[in-house]
Amino acid sequence: MKDIFKSVKLAPSDPILGLNEKFNSDNRLNKVNLGVGVYYDKDGRIPLMEAVCKSEAFLASKKLPRGYLPIDGISNYNKNAMKLLFGENSNKIEEGRALTVQTLGGTGALKIGADFLYQLLPNSKVLISNPSWENHRAIFEKSGFLVDTYPYYDPANNNIAFDRMLESLNTTASGTIVVLHACCHNPTGIDPTVKQWREIVETIKERNLIPFLDIAYQGFGDGLSEDAYVVRMFSDMDIPSFISSSFSKSFALYGERVGALTITTNNRDETNRALSQIKRLIRSNYSNPPTHGASIVNHVLSSDDLFEIWENELSDMRNRIKLMRKNLINKIGKHSSKKDFSFVLDQRGMFSYSGLTSHQVDILREQYGIYAVSSGRICVAALNDNNIDLVASSISQVLDK
Repeated sequence: MKDIFKSVKLAPSDPILGLNEKFNSDNRLNKVNLGVGVYYDKDGRIPLMEAVCKSEAFLASKKLPRGYLPIDGISNYNKNAMKLLFGENSNKIEEGRALTVQTLGGTGALKIGADFLYQLLPNSKVLISNPSWENHRAIFEKSGFLVDTYPYYDPANNNIAFDRMLESLNTTASGTIVVLHACCHNPTGIDPTVKQWREIVETIKERNLIPFLDIAYQGFGDGLSEDAYVVRMFSDMDIPSFISSSFSKSFALYGERVGALTITTNNRDETNRALSQIKRLIRSNYSNPPTHGASIVNHVLSSDDLFEIWENELSDMRNRIKLMRKNLINKIGKHSSKKDFSFVLDQRGMFSYSGLTSHQVDILREQYGIYAVSSGRICVAALNDNNIDLVASSISQVLDK
């Protein structure tokens, strides 16, 4: 059919990756990309982590064949991903009440999980936080769900709108799927307190809701075990849960698409049946996952020496982000007194919800070459000693306009 594409409309560019395209086409020398969620080192480069390089060298020396992986991926990788979430001695793992499959990044985990949920509960609604990662809505809508939001951020107080969030969860229908950020909320960087999390978990259990935990930044908040606290809380409460996890950030393997989908069930029989359906979904989607990235991660997680190196590197990354966050606030404070940015110090992870309006973000980009998401989210992990003064002075000048 000659005119098959005649009615195709031009789709809008992705709000984050489209911003990256604009940045790459910008010819200004003093430009800074604070839009895409990527960790850069002190020299402004995506790091080649020592643990990753050692793992790659080991794998290369083995000259392993690149045959097809099983549909659910590398078995030991899945076990290691599960241990990171639940801990070494988890009853869930020992009793067969959890499954993990290797996926194409955290996004792939979300999509496979969403497709499976739509098979089970096509009439259920999905709730995502307001605001949330831009792709959450698109993923669940493409799976067929009606997607709505629950209150999360209170701009007046630069904090969680906890009472309104809890009210929303208490009034939503039984069987609603609730997407939660397990740590380092994207885009706000604001996480509930331990006490608030307990109330959220109890409400979800009482209301018979289905939690879908997105944990893309494990290790960037307080540490690997500390950041898995919420996942383990749901597990301890025996609430069947869906969990999407990613190693893109924590291993700086963005282009390798290394993720995992984990599902907790009530018993081993449910686990086996759920896994069989998940594998059918994967088979009809991408058949099986790639080898390289997951093999790197698996070897690091399987080696005590490499794991220690990796955990120390991750700690250094986390601490550098915290330092950049602190330095940015101090430098903005020296330049401008029109806005108190101290609230940013309480935010965790790679991002900061700056409070800048979309108009101010446009000015930053057009006049100063500072790229940020229209919501005002900036990637603190992209700051370094070479660009932080430019960013701070530019933000201050925009605030003073």
